[in-house]
Amino acid sequence: MADKTYLDWPFFDAGHAALEQALDTWASAKLSPTHGRDVDGACRALVRQLGTGGWLEHAVGAIDTRAICLIRETLARHDGLADFAFAMQGLGSGAISLFGSAANKERYLPRVARGEAIAAFALSEPQAGSDVAAMQCAAVRDGDDYVLDGEKTWISNGGIADFYVLFARTGEAPGARGISAFIVDADTPGLSVAERIEVIAPHPLARLRFDGCRVPSSQRLGEAGQGFKVAMATLDVFRTSVAAAALGFARRAFDEAIAHASTRKMFGQTLADFQLTQAKLAEMASGIDAAALLTYRAAWQRDQGRKVTKEAAMAKMTATETAQKVIDAALQMFGAMGVVSEHPVERLYREIRALRIYEGATEVQQLIIARELLREAAPALEGKA
Repeated sequence: MADKTYLDWPFFDAGHAALEQALDTWASAKLSPTHGRDVDGACRALVRQLGTGGWLEHAVGAIDTRAICLIRETLARHDGLADFAFAMQGLGSGAISLFGSAANKERYLPRVARGEAIAAFALSEPQAGSDVAAMQCAAVRDGDDYVLDGEKTWISNGGIADFYVLFARTGEAPGARGISAFIVDADTPGLSVAERIEVIAPHPLARLRFDGCRVPSSQRLGEAGQGFKVAMATLDVFRTSVAAAALGFARRAFDEAIAHASTRKMFGQTLADFQLTQAKLAEMASGIDAAALLTYRAAWQRDQGRKVTKEAAMAKMTATETAQKVIDAALQMFGAMGVVSEHPVERLYREIRALRIYEGATEVQQLIIARELLREAAPALEGKA
C-alpha cells in the first residue's frame, strides 16, 4: 500500500529504486517488529541478518547518502529496531569510512559490513550533549599511546558494541578545536559499562566510563585536534538519514490510518467519509511529501559533494517534527485501540519521540539553520555597509 512514486523523483537513479524494492521485499519476508524483552539479543541478531543480507555494505566505505536514506526509510517502515541496527553500524563506523587509515579501514569495516562486529558512536557526555565544546573526557598523549579518562553517556549500542568511535579532549586549542577522535575496542582495559539505560522505545543504550584506558595513537581518526570536524562530517551524513527514518515511521502510520479510516464504521458511514478525517489525511500526506523533498534534497546534495550542514538540519528538523504530528494524528484516528501496547501506531508513537532529540534536538537544528543563513548573508551585508 505504501506510496512509492517518490522513487521517480530526479534525486534518484534506477539503482536506487531497485535497491529500495529489493529491500522492501526482503524486509517483508524477514522482519517482525515484535522482539520480546531481550533487546540486546534481538539487536545482535538483526545486525547479523542485515550483514548476511548484504544491506550493511551500504553503510560502510564509499558512502551513498541516498542509498543509506532509502534503506533507513524502508527499514523504519517495517521495524524500528532493524532501522536502529542498520543506522548504528553506519554511524559507528562512518568516521572510519571518512577519516580512517588504510589499516583501520581494513581491520574494522569488512567486519561491520558482514554483521560480525557491532559499532558505536561515543560523543555525548553527562554535561556535554548538544554543546560538544563542553566535552570533559580527556585523552593525554603518553609516548605512542593516548590515555583516556572520563565518561560518555546516551551511547547507542553501549554494552553490546565491539568498538566505539570516541571523541575526547586532547587540548590542541580551546573549545571544539581541541578534540580528537579515536577507535576504542570494547575489551580495552580501563573501559567499562557504568550503567545500562532503558528508554521509551527499547534499544541498547549505556553510560561508559574510561579510567586510564590506553589506546595506540594509530587508533586516532584524522589529525589531532580535528575531532570536531570528524564528528560533524559524520553527522552530516547520518543526520539526513535520521530524517529518512522519520519518513519511514510517518509513511507506516499514514498507511495504517488510511486503511483504518476506510473500513471503520461510524454513524452509518466510514471514518474516511467525514470531512474532518479527510482534512487530517490531506495534512498528513502533504507534510510527508514536504519532509521527503527536504530529506532527499539534502541526500542528493551531499552525494554531489556539496556542503549540507544547513540542508541536513532542515531535513532532520522537518521530518522528525512532521512524523510526530502524523503519528499522533494516526493514533487519534484509532482511538482506544491506538494506545494498546504493541499496536502498530502505539509502537510508532514510542519510536518517533527520540528522533526529535538524538543527533541534535530540533532546537539545535534551528540554531544550525539560522547560523548558516546568517553566515551566508554576511558577505552581501558587509558590501552594503
